Amino acid sequence: MVHTKFFIKTMGCQMNEYDSDFLAGSLIDLGLSPVDVPEAADVLLINTCTVRAKPEQKAYSLLGRFSEIKNRKSDVILGVVGCLAQQKSAELLKRFPGIDFVLGPRDLSGIRGVIQELQSAIRKRKKIVATELENSIPAPKTAFTRSNGGVTAFVSIMEGCNNFCSYCIVPYVRGREVSRSPDDIILEVRNLIACGVKEITLLGQNVNSYCWAEARETSDFVSLLAKLDEIEGLRRVRFTTSHPKDLSGELIECFGTLNKLCPHIHLPFQAGSNEVLKRMKRRYTREKYMDHVARLREVVPDIAITSDVMVGFPGESEQDFESTLDLIRSVQFDGLFSFKYSDRKGTVSNEMPDKIGESEKSRRLKILQSLQKQITLIKNKAIEGRTVEVLVEGQSKKGGQLTGRTGSNKTVNFISDKEVIGEIVNVYIERGFLNSLRGRQLLRM
Repeated sequence: MVHTKFFIKTMGCQMNEYDSDFLAGSLIDLGLSPVDVPEAADVLLINTCTVRAKPEQKAYSLLGRFSEIKNRKSDVILGVVGCLAQQKSAELLKRFPGIDFVLGPRDLSGIRGVIQELQSAIRKRKKIVATELENSIPAPKTAFTRSNGGVTAFVSIMEGCNNFCSYCIVPYVRGREVSRSPDDIILEVRNLIACGVKEITLLGQNVNSYCWAEARETSDFVSLLAKLDEIEGLRRVRFTTSHPKDLSGELIECFGTLNKLCPHIHLPFQAGSNEVLKRMKRRYTREKYMDHVARLREVVPDIAITSDVMVGFPGESEQDFESTLDLIRSVQFDGLFSFKYSDRKGTVSNEMPDKIGESEKSRRLKILQSLQKQITLIKNKAIEGRTVEVLVEGQSKKGGQLTGRTGSNKTVNFISDKEVIGEIVNVYIERGFLNSLRGRQLLRM
């Protein structure tokens, strides 16, 4: 059988989306073509996440579905990559015998060799497992074909995490922090610009701690941002995710001095109680987080701040939960990614006593999300009657409209000509909704 078509299902975070784009580009360069449905593919890939229980369970469910396809089409190559592959490779192979290969996050650059090897050995049912966390970040993605097009793109600047928060599995499945060289990053950005990209989002488990040192060359995150700000053709720069303990005054000042850095920061706070933050090993206090918010708004009064928050951490009292709600009311976030705590085997919190029941976690999450929805809607409606700059990304899911985002990362849908895709246009906001804004493009002079 000639393996000519592939399908990739991505689960989890933006880092996984970036990795999937790299995988797709690698397979395209190998001569394979992407398809929209798994049933039509000769190579099936699942890019997994294991940060929380829900995406892990979804991965198992999807593996069951893909295994059924493999049973019907025995020559299909089935692979699992990403964090779940790193953490549970042996268990996955035992539970799903149809899996042909398992690759951890640090082994993705070997995908082409893996597929070529399996194409020649598929009848022997050879299994390939590569989960070496000691590997460096895969080679620069610049040599590979872009698979998704578009005017925005992700660029990974570092991999891994050294923080070891008590609930987090990331250091165990993505390894310790390793940064890419600034030259490699800039080369990738320039290549993306040549492909039509206007906005990049820098990715890392903790971008604030980016640090490159080789011979006499050193570079930190602030200096990297400054270099990117000078690149011709690049219109916007974003980054995620930031750890509050590493948010320096110099980085905060960048929002006021760099022309291309968007007025938006994603700054996870996780909990509003100092006692909970201490048990989480977050290494900052509620007061320090609020100080960061105040300093950010001194530099850019209208800066959009989004965050991550968890409910139901072991031992979280009702008073602790109320402290989290109080912080949300005080900060007035533009948006929140909120979720229930779930045990992750191998982490410190997995062994903690005083676990919160599922029904209570659900109750707290519902209250928190309801509060944030009110805040988000009020903030979006406050933009009604204002003119904003929108980078037009393409056709909206709402028929007959275009869609794009403001510098503050708010989605805007509006009617215009297709010729403006990839441009930054002025849009007058007529209505603000919970998840988006609606407006009309102002005529260009």
